[in-house]
Amino acid sequence: MNILFLSRWYPYPTNNGSKLRIYNLLRGLSRHHTLTLLSFSDQPPTESDAAAVKSVSKEAHVVPWREFDPNSARARAGLFSLKPRSLVDTFSPEMAGKITQILNERNFDLIIASQFAMAAYYPYFGDTPALFEELELGLAYEDTHQSGGWARRVLRRLTWFKFHFYLSRLLKHIRSVSVVSEKERELVERNFSASGNISVIPNGMDLGEYEAVTATPQPQTMIFTGSFRYRVNYEAMVWFIGEVLPLILEQIPSAELIVTGDHLNLPLPSNANVRLTGYVDDVRQWIANSSVALVPIWSGGGTRLKALEAMALGTPVVATSKGAEGLNANHGQNLLIADTPQEFARCVIRLMNDRAFAQQVASDARQFVKSRYDWGVIMPQVLRLVERAAVRRG
Repeated sequence: MNILFLSRWYPYPTNNGSKLRIYNLLRGLSRHHTLTLLSFSDQPPTESDAAAVKSVSKEAHVVPWREFDPNSARARAGLFSLKPRSLVDTFSPEMAGKITQILNERNFDLIIASQFAMAAYYPYFGDTPALFEELELGLAYEDTHQSGGWARRVLRRLTWFKFHFYLSRLLKHIRSVSVVSEKERELVERNFSASGNISVIPNGMDLGEYEAVTATPQPQTMIFTGSFRYRVNYEAMVWFIGEVLPLILEQIPSAELIVTGDHLNLPLPSNANVRLTGYVDDVRQWIANSSVALVPIWSGGGTRLKALEAMALGTPVVATSKGAEGLNANHGQNLLIADTPQEFARCVIRLMNDRAFAQQVASDARQFVKSRYDWGVIMPQVLRLVERAAVRRG
């Protein structure tokens, strides 16, 4: 088939979860179909990045991404629109024009629109069948049900109303949808009558790329990977550093927390045992060299690639129930799950002090990922989905 793949993220380098998923999808699909990539990009790709993308697509086109600015004139005007403000502010006439141009120049059997930012361009798809890849509803839904003052509650309900109204219309036009977990599918089906054909395509890992990583674990080191541009990551570290880390340091004073990714200079609870690395070229080596990987997530949806990545690298994971959501992993076998500061600290301390137990958890976790979350296992599901989506006309 001839497929047009629309991406919010330029897929290389694979330095966040979205890029990792998109790149692996492109790589798997390109072995069976002809792909044209049309992607936003935060910055112009380097020659090496472009070469990596060229290896997984016949051709690639790039449009500059404009980050959402809630204080911009367009965002303020969006208060009076039925569209979500973020879509109003970040709408790109250049992207819309490029989609139209490419579709006019040749015929495509299918459009794959990755994530909400790209599915929002559905009015420009014409009569070409489309797949909305990776619909995530969890974070938007949770925001609506958070507590707070009456003004904040009203604003959240208004945001949800606009999101729900817009997505309801979108799903009437794009009938084929993928989500990353059964929980996400249940959430979509519960909230949208026109949810159509929903398939679960979980996040995955290319285990071959991880088995080659050599590890030299540093004792008493914890790692958290994730940019604070995604506020869920920032909230996780505020909780962990403020509530959990002091309990760990009471038992292991030399323990060190490493936090990778863009931290945006956001304030964190004070602690001398925290090292902020900023962006790193290859986060896999940092994870492999750590004693424990942390996933203290409290909101959002989907499955946590940071957990799968640590499992694939043989680093035992401690997560909250929310952080382990969607994985169907077993506490005490594939990872450890804890939802209070005291229990989370106890789990981390046990993995640091009992290396035999830590190695057993890591070994079970690697086998768990291999059997369920390797792209070799997932890709046949993707191929069946795109075949079905391509014939869902009308």
